[in-house]
Amino acid sequence: MTDTPPRRRHSPAVYRRRRLAVLLVVLLIVAAIVLAVWRPWEGAAAQGGPTPAATTDAASAPASPTASPSAEAAEPAASDAPPADEDAEVEPCSAQSVQVSAVTDKDAYGAGELPQLSISLTNSGDAPCLLNVGTATQKLTVSSGPDVWWRSTDCQSESSDQVVQIDPGQTVSSVTPITWDRTRSSVESCGSDRPAAPAGYFNLAVEIGGLAAQQDRQFVLR
Repeated sequence: MTDTPPRRRHSPAVYRRRRLAVLLVVLLIVAAIVLAVWRPWEGAAAQGGPTPAATTDAASAPASPTASPSAEAAEPAASDAPPADEDAEVEPCSAQSVQVSAVTDKDAYGAGELPQLSISLTNSGDAPCLLNVGTATQKLTVSSGPDVWWRSTDCQSESSDQVVQIDPGQTVSSVTPITWDRTRSSVESCGSDRPAAPAGYFNLAVEIGGLAAQQDRQFVLR
């Protein structure tokens, strides 16, 4: 009689691996069955299926009569829109519509007092108008009789443009007056010592935007 050797028993780790393998196989089979029965993305596609058909029917169907008034109503809306540049309808100011005035802060100045010179504009017309009131269009001149003593443009370092609208009856004035230092100016004497003006009567003439004041403003230096 041949002795049968005893069967070698596997370690606990081997049994655990086998049980895990069997469990994974079972889970895969169950998952395959579930996916075969329940496929939600096909259900969603089926629910959305009628939508393209309805869109196709609507496109092939004749237009409803109520759609025509809507399209026709859009045309007046475009024509009634205001123009992009509203200022294009406002005319430039003219000498007939705008009164230009020379202005000083005093009638007479004592020794050492410096005259403050400015310009005033009044729209005497019945419609608004546009005028360039920038320093590039301003010219102030101080004279005594025929002798010109000072011009604002003689030593002007920089200039600018500023177009404003003046409404009917509106009066606008210089925001910052120009100070005359009571000396004689010329384009050759800028930055150097200049002769001081003597006591006496002087006249201020102004021009702005191509429009000149009809009358000079007289003042006295004491």
